[in-house]
Amino acid sequence: MVEPPAKRPKFTRGQDDYLPGNIIEIEVHNFMTFDHLTCKPCSRLNLVIGPNGSGKSSIVCAIALGLGGEPQLLGRATSVGAYVKRGEESGYIRISLRGDTEDEEIVITRKINTQNKSEWLFNGKVVPKRDIAEVIQRFNIQVNNLTQFLPQDRVCEFAKLTPIQLLEETEKAVGDPQLPVQHYTLVDKSRELKIIERSIEKKGETLNQLKALNAEQERDVERVRQREELLAKVDDMKKKLPWLKYDIKKAEYMEAKEQENDAKSKLDEAAKTLNAFKEPIEKQKREKSRIDAKYKKLSGLINDNAKKRLETLEMESQLEVQARGKKKEIEDLRKQETSRQERIIKAKEDFASVKLELENLPAYEAPKDQLATLKDQIVELEGLATQKRLQKSDREKTLFQQKTKMLQCLDRLKEMESTKNKLLFALKNSGVEKIFEAYRWLQEHRSAFNKDVYGPVLLEVNVAKREHADFLEGHVPHYIWKSFIAQDAGDREVLVKNLGPFGVPILNLARDNLQIEPFRITRELHALGIYSRLDQVFDAPKTVKDVLISQCGLDHSYIGTAESDRNADAVSDLDVNDFWTPENHYRWSRSRYGGHKSGIVEPVHRSRLLLCSDAGEVEKLRQRKMELEESVANLEESLKSLQNELRLIDDEAAKLQKEREEIINVVQLDKRKRLEIQGRVEQRRRKLESLEKEDDPDNIIMQLNDKAAQFHAQRLKCALEFKRLLLDAVAFRRSFAEKHMASIEFDAKIREMEISLKEHDKFALQAASHFEYCKKDVENCRQQLIKAKRHAESVAVITPELEKAFLEMPITVEELEAAIQDNISQANSIMFLNPNILAEYEDRGRQIETISDKLEADKREQACCLTEINVLKEKWLPTLRILVAQINETFSHNFREMAVAGEVSLDEHDTDFDQYGILIKVKFRQAGQLQVLSAHHQSGGERSVSTILYLVSLQDLTNCPFRVVDEINQGMDPINERKMFQQLVRAASQPNTPHIALPIYDAGAFCLLQSCYQTWNIARHVQF
Repeated sequence: MVEPPAKRPKFTRGQDDYLPGNIIEIEVHNFMTFDHLTCKPCSRLNLVIGPNGSGKSSIVCAIALGLGGEPQLLGRATSVGAYVKRGEESGYIRISLRGDTEDEEIVITRKINTQNKSEWLFNGKVVPKRDIAEVIQRFNIQVNNLTQFLPQDRVCEFAKLTPIQLLEETEKAVGDPQLPVQHYTLVDKSRELKIIERSIEKKGETLNQLKALNAEQERDVERVRQREELLAKVDDMKKKLPWLKYDIKKAEYMEAKEQENDAKSKLDEAAKTLNAFKEPIEKQKREKSRIDAKYKKLSGLINDNAKKRLETLEMESQLEVQARGKKKEIEDLRKQETSRQERIIKAKEDFASVKLELENLPAYEAPKDQLATLKDQIVELEGLATQKRLQKSDREKTLFQQKTKMLQCLDRLKEMESTKNKLLFALKNSGVEKIFEAYRWLQEHRSAFNKDVYGPVLLEVNVAKREHADFLEGHVPHYIWKSFIAQDAGDREVLVKNLGPFGVPILNLARDNLQIEPFRITRELHALGIYSRLDQVFDAPKTVKDVLISQCGLDHSYIGTAESDRNADAVSDLDVNDFWTPENHYRWSRSRYGGHKSGIVEPVHRSRLLLCSDAGEVEKLRQRKMELEESVANLEESLKSLQNELRLIDDEAAKLQKEREEIINVVQLDKRKRLEIQGRVEQRRRKLESLEKEDDPDNIIMQLNDKAAQFHAQRLKCALEFKRLLLDAVAFRRSFAEKHMASIEFDAKIREMEISLKEHDKFALQAASHFEYCKKDVENCRQQLIKAKRHAESVAVITPELEKAFLEMPITVEELEAAIQDNISQANSIMFLNPNILAEYEDRGRQIETISDKLEADKREQACCLTEINVLKEKWLPTLRILVAQINETFSHNFREMAVAGEVSLDEHDTDFDQYGILIKVKFRQAGQLQVLSAHHQSGGERSVSTILYLVSLQDLTNCPFRVVDEINQGMDPINERKMFQQLVRAASQPNTPHIALPIYDAGAFCLLQSCYQTWNIARHVQF
């Protein structure tokens, strides 16, 4: 059961004369032109009056934005952040609505900021925007509907609404809420119906065209089908052809298989015959192998016998040699005895001669006193040399330390030179482009000056603290930092001449007029935070420091702490006219005319040139380097002197040592000579004793004769063994010859039997070869058979129907190929122009069937859609006609009251529901005709009157809490404006009418209809 459409809720006024959803209070903060504004509309018509720019339209914007509207619908800024008052970061809009009961109050707050962000609050709680939209929809508040809410910048848009758009807006604003829904549904259904009708028409035309084409091609299609039947028969014949070839291959295979079986039987017979011949041969070979084994055994025995005979002969030869050696030893021994006697005699003579020489050797006394004296002198010289070496070592160590210090000093100087490069770069970056060239020229020509030349000044100054560097750079003019300083007039001329092209100033020190204020800090100054003076916080060569003091007055500029900042006036009272603090630079001057003091306070800027350079330290390092070089030179000269003294001492000690060594050598030579003679005496004695103790030669000769006899006995045994081996060798030779002859006889018999075997083997090989050939032929036939079967199966698998068809075809390959050729000729004889005619015919047939089904479905859908449209139209159109008639009645009455004519009519277009519209026709002159409201026929004032009267005509039919129209009187003359206002008052006086807000631009008014009208002068409420 279809539920009845929901009715738009009908609001009734309560005892407080307010409708549910009426605006009770509007509060804005930092919104557009307002700092803060609060206004409380009454329950009927409300007007806000004020001059142009006073913010009347701003309240309209606040209502729209505060009730969920987007900035775009106002026709002003496109972002919500643009509505925040200029100069502020955020603001808010708070609107209080009357609820369903008198006690229920709904407060909606929207907070906005310049970052285009919004925050929504409902009764003080943060909620998402969709909750606010539900509340707004509950009271049918439509700020985006021009018939309910018409802001200033969109007044012209209402006049530009087409009849179709006016109908849509009117449906949304008044009457049954289902009207716009039904209208949209009818529009969609009508469009859908038009699409279906176009589809039916198009498909019907397509269907008729396809059927006509198929009717024309039926005869050609029949001929094509006849040709295809012939070709199908040819295909069936072609399917049988590989099976016929398969049968031929099968017959060939069976024949090859029979030949293979026959060859196999012949091969088996040949194998049996071959085996019968092989057995005797194998028996003979086994017998021959047995004889060959004995033959080989005898051969081994003969070889062993020969080896043993050879060994026996070798042993006999060795025994013979040993026996001869013993005889030779006996002869040598007899000769040695004679020689020994002669050597004993000679040894006795030598012993007596050496002993006599030892007895005749004179005694030698060593000079001990002279050696002791020389030793003392040498020890004394060595002690002196040790002292000198210690002194040399100490001085070398000192020299090494001084050189190390000098290297460290040089490294530090190089590092300081690198710092100078940084300072030079700082000067170059500050505008002194050729400072490097000027500095390089000065370094290369320092020797050409009469006195020391300094510069640039920046390189000569060293400030220990960054804070003092800021003060000093801020006090000294920039040109001085890049200046070069000369102490002599001639040097200054040279500098001006050569450094002038580099763009650097040349300063000359005048010491005659230089008076430096002594440094002294009084208690009063110290109590005020003054702790130093600007000439005391940096190091520099005296000349450079004097120039800076004389040129810049550094001895009159003091340095203080933050305490001095707080007591700056008190410091100036103590005659300090220039001082620096961590934050500021204070300078006072006294007027020459009035005598009054004036002060200048400037902030302290960071130093950009001074990098806390070490100019003073560079000078100290240079002085230190010179001192170290002088010390190193003195130490090297002292070392040379010590070296010479040490050399003289070493020479004297060497001379004495040589003299002592000569005396010692003479003593040692005498000792060695005496020891040598004693050694020879002892040697001769031992040799004599050795000769006398040698063995008796007769016993040795007897022992040698015994050993020779033993060797001869062993030789006799070897001869007997050789005889036995020789007899065994003769027996082995005889047996070996017999076995060898038997083996030769077996070889002859085996060869005869093998010749006969080879003939049978040849026959067996031929049989085997024939069998292999037959076997390969069978395999080849089998492969061809398998290939033929696979080919035949790939062409066609035999089915009962196909087998039946094969029976009606020729049974030979030749006849089948001829039949195939005949059928192909018949098929080729059937000619037609389009080879794809059958496919096209069948495809069109399928298309005809598909389109017919779709056409029937579209017709059913068309009937269903028409039914739905008629049912919906019966609900929508009568209601709409009644609504337009009511609007027309009120609109015509309002125009008659103003002594003009007007009507509102419904522009109907049958089923073209998207073309339905509302026509507003007006006539402002008696002689004219009713004309459709447009910019081409009516003036701006006439359009404004027509617009407000149309909105008033909707008043009785509108179920919404309020309606807002901004500056609708624009372009109206005073008469029309008064008449229009009277109509508004009349409409507002009706019961349950929504309130109206109406800002009027020339009078400056904003009105809100809720009961009797109430007027506010906005100038009394706006904070400018």
